[in-house]
Amino acid sequence: MKTRTSKKSGFTLVEIMIVVAIIGLLAAIAIPNFVKARSTSQQNACINNLRQMDGAMQEYALENKLGSTATYTLSNLLPYLKLTTGGNLPACPASGTYTAGASVTNGPTCSLSGQNPFPHAMQ
Repeated sequence: MKTRTSKKSGFTLVEIMIVVAIIGLLAAIAIPNFVKARSTSQQNACINNLRQMDGAMQEYALENKLGSTATYTLSNLLPYLKLTTGGNLPACPASGTYTAGASVTNGPTCSLSGQNPFPHAMQ
């Protein structure tokens, strides 16, 4: 009499659960690092935009012989931003808004400048 032996190949439930647990652990480690890296890059891009606008504001003040208490608007800076941003005001990558400083000695600021953990402010 012949006995039938069948070879079933496949993964057991325990093996699948271990693989799912490992993938979950890797995701738990990777996702916070990705979010932090994204926030840091947005902060750096925003600070770079503020520096470009500050440089344009300094050029505007020098060219128009403005004193330190003179005021300006962001639209005054458009001619000085042509080389860097194509003549447009830069936009904060984190959806903040830029405002002009109170005077020429105060540079532009971002609406996200006081928020933690990644404030968008020039040092």
